[in-house]
Amino acid sequence: MSAPPGLLMVNAFIGTAGYKKLYQELGYAVVTEWSERKAIALLRKSPPAVIVADFYHQTDFRDRLSNLESLLAAAQSLPATRILVFYEPAHQAVLDKVGARLRIDAALPLPVAEDRLRATLEGWIDGASPPP
Repeated sequence: MSAPPGLLMVNAFIGTAGYKKLYQELGYAVVTEWSERKAIALLRKSPPAVIVADFYHQTDFRDRLSNLESLLAAAQSLPATRILVFYEPAHQAVLDKVGARLRIDAALPLPVAEDRLRATLEGWIDGASPPP
């Protein structure tokens, strides 16, 4: 019997926190990390099947547009790892800029439509592409 696919939940805020039970119901082995630095270390040590993370933009960032760019950059070398981002609709334009440079497999606006989240993750666990 094979091990369940890993899902790394990076909780910079609370957008991803409420769905751990859903992830587990779908068959993912969930690891939660609150620090992006520690999440990057986990990626390198044991790449998960899926990364779920909150995206936010702060205008006072000097050298980047968002909280996730370092994590996304580290994940680019892991083509088998799917990346799902939750974002505030007001940050859509910034997310689009980041997504033009770094791979994001799916992005869901907050509040998250649980049926879309479920469909995306079910598709990934079954090896299919994410729904649009």
